[in-house]
Amino acid sequence: MGAVTTAADHPAAPAALTGRAAALEAADALGDLRARFDLPGDGSVYLVGNSLGALPRAVAPAVADAVQRQWGRARVGGWNTEGWWTAPQRVGDRVGALLGAAPGQVVVGDCTSVQLHKVHLAAAAETRRRSGGDGRGGRRRVVVADPGSFPTDLFVLHSDARLAGLEVVLASPPEVPAVLAARGDEVALVALSQVDYRTGELWDLPGLTRAAHDAGALVLWDLCHSAGVVPADLDEHDVDYAVGCSYKFLNGGPGAPAWVYVPRRLQAGFANPVPGWNSAAQPFAMTAEYTPASDIAVARTGTPQMISLLALEAALSAYDGVDVDAVRARSLSLTGLALEALDALVPEVEVVTPREPDRRGSALALRHPQAWGVVRALHARGVEGDFRAPDVVRWGVAPLYLSHADVLAAVVALRAVLDGGEHLAAEAAERPTVT
Repeated sequence: MGAVTTAADHPAAPAALTGRAAALEAADALGDLRARFDLPGDGSVYLVGNSLGALPRAVAPAVADAVQRQWGRARVGGWNTEGWWTAPQRVGDRVGALLGAAPGQVVVGDCTSVQLHKVHLAAAAETRRRSGGDGRGGRRRVVVADPGSFPTDLFVLHSDARLAGLEVVLASPPEVPAVLAARGDEVALVALSQVDYRTGELWDLPGLTRAAHDAGALVLWDLCHSAGVVPADLDEHDVDYAVGCSYKFLNGGPGAPAWVYVPRRLQAGFANPVPGWNSAAQPFAMTAEYTPASDIAVARTGTPQMISLLALEAALSAYDGVDVDAVRARSLSLTGLALEALDALVPEVEVVTPREPDRRGSALALRHPQAWGVVRALHARGVEGDFRAPDVVRWGVAPLYLSHADVLAAVVALRAVLDGGEHLAAEAAERPTVT
């Protein structure tokens, strides 16, 4: 990776934009939190926080302590002396604070796919219970999902639908109210993502949740691409279930455990389809008969992945004293400046992400016929983004460690790449497994 192109390196960068970037940075209420992260210091711009967040400084010493002192010295006693057993709920509460969830409603563990599987089937069971336990859930056999969902969501949903005898109806979020109007008495669950992973579009979580409830359906939100940067206010909006990963904007590290939100009102009836011993009311009684826990522990399954869980706990300290509304305001300021700069410097590139602030998550999607080449050429200039087939350049904007000067520099680098035709040669570069 080469040195990043700064705004001063390109004559097309108006002084007004550089001045605006400086003014916005100075006025930002969140402040500069980059010192909380172990960043390379090479001037590069990391725009892949929506795939893997940067490394918080607190993580390395926490992992070293977990391995050397806790595991190395406490050994099996660490389950008691180091709080390992309670970590899934303890860390869950820290995640929940960023989601607008009161303590005792989020638990961390497993991966997003497993959490989706649990909720799909638990929601089907809840529908049957509400319908009088007739085994068929009354007429409510439909699950509505966005065809633009991340593939995992749809893969797991279709598999679970076959297991539970459900019908999957695909409808984009703007189409969901019409589906509910036409078939509302058949809908058991509406399963959507708060932010579209490919385009960065932010969907109306409060409005769609109300629409689902008005039709008598439950709702599940995937917050993988919004947790930590977009308020969800799960309790306030009466959301039924939510899931998400922890390695994107929460910066938990590669393979960090996922989490699930189950509000207190649904915990007693949560029928965990993977009822491992951790979700039992008395795990260490070792009884053959399963009695579920009566709290959020009912959503646990097996032994938690302690090293990665403790790494996530340390990573979340980057949010200490930080209000998610302030993170959201900074996110909109950063993406707003990027849009201004794109319009001024690179007008020929199509911006897929909506421009309206209330429809924009914390990522920008740019469409270009040589998108792969653009990503590789930008990488060579020190601007790290990612590629989504067939023609999208994604820039994930992480407000905790990116500055306004960073996003302006990324746009200036894009202008230089296109002017020099660097993307044309880079288009032929071999594509690795992970793009």
